[in-house]
Amino acid sequence: MADPTLATSHREAIPDLPVAHRADRTLLALDLGTATGWALHGADGLITSGTASFRPGRFDGGGMRYLRFTNWLSEFDRLSGPIASIWFEEVRRHAGTDAAHVYGGLMATLTSWAELRGVPYEGVPVGTIKRHATGKGNAPKEAMIAAARARGFSPADDNEADAIAILFWAIETAGGVA
Repeated sequence: MADPTLATSHREAIPDLPVAHRADRTLLALDLGTATGWALHGADGLITSGTASFRPGRFDGGGMRYLRFTNWLSEFDRLSGPIASIWFEEVRRHAGTDAAHVYGGLMATLTSWAELRGVPYEGVPVGTIKRHATGKGNAPKEAMIAAARARGFSPADDNEADAIAILFWAIETAGGVA
């Protein structure tokens, strides 16, 4: 039998993270909305991010965006998971009624999806995310995009930048515990 070529095992090469944030767990961060920003810390330690649109089509019924969102979450879980925990931006005030309804529907869909699978989830207040990313709790969208770029990402929009910020907040504060 041949000798192993690596001097250290894979486990020794990964730094120890708090138990809830071990490198071999899949963490998902979401900025919920019609254009949902997402950031994923994969079990392999890589971070990917993007934006998914849940805008209904012309002939779609009112619940189709939520069915698409459910299927999207299930695909994430199947392809990148299992998802160990989810953090999402907790919005307490919306500019319009439609945005509030969409957010509420997506949050209800997310929390029921997570409850059904036993996946822990937590909302993070907007000010907390912005303060962690930029040092200012009421930072504008441009500052959030700049903060994501400073970490080496190239977000397509503020939704993706917010999701990246949520993910780093969750990792660096152990989900708000540290």
